[in-house]
Amino acid sequence: MSRKSQQPLSAYHPAQLLLPALWMALLALTVVAIPAAESLFRWLAPDVRQVIYQRADFVTLLGRHVFVVGSAALVTVSVGVLAGIAVTRQWGRDFLPLATQVASLGQTFPPVAVLALAVPTLGFGTLPIIVALVLYGLLPVVRNTIAGLKDVDPATISSAQGMGMTDGQILRQVELPLAAPVMLAGVRTSITINIATAALGSTVGASNLGDPIIAGIVNTNMAYVVQGALVIALLALSVDSVFEVLQRRLRVYTS
Repeated sequence: MSRKSQQPLSAYHPAQLLLPALWMALLALTVVAIPAAESLFRWLAPDVRQVIYQRADFVTLLGRHVFVVGSAALVTVSVGVLAGIAVTRQWGRDFLPLATQVASLGQTFPPVAVLALAVPTLGFGTLPIIVALVLYGLLPVVRNTIAGLKDVDPATISSAQGMGMTDGQILRQVELPLAAPVMLAGVRTSITINIATAALGSTVGASNLGDPIIAGIVNTNMAYVVQGALVIALLALSVDSVFEVLQRRLRVYTS
């Protein structure tokens, strides 16, 4: 068997799953062990009475955090991919500059400013932070969808047309599969950034892993801050490592 023919098999080596499994195990261990690690966090805040955040357990906060980020990601990916497809079609190419500018607009406003503008209309709670995350995470999805579709070899599309495939079939069976690795990279960037950004939701009443961070800042309790930041970091690393494995497998499918 030639070396070239062996390359696709290596992409499915179980060792590639070790890193995501490691980060997820550390995340689960941290969430469960924090309440019992008072002595470990005491040195971070020796002058405060309580060093373990107890207003809500970290399992609940993690679930709320994942829900907010996941809800925003569902909207962001749906809107971003559809917009990217639309402006790369013949009938929508005139709107390509407009689509990228509108997507970029979401990142010109800091998430805190978006929250401040959204709260008077949407009220306090989860909805304002979801809106802020959608606006903030839209640009990577739109940009990478456009880039991935534009990078598809025109000769490949011409061959598909020569086989009698319709535009819809070419999009579904040729363009999207070939563009998938680049598109997934945009989704990966969007979600990973928003995992950290979602912590700001605690400032508008959306309880999540930002709660201990905000409480720690307000009460000058570094132990709270470290606990929230540690869980958020492990969540981001877990999600990012999963996307890394998915990207590698997609590259094999499209190579």
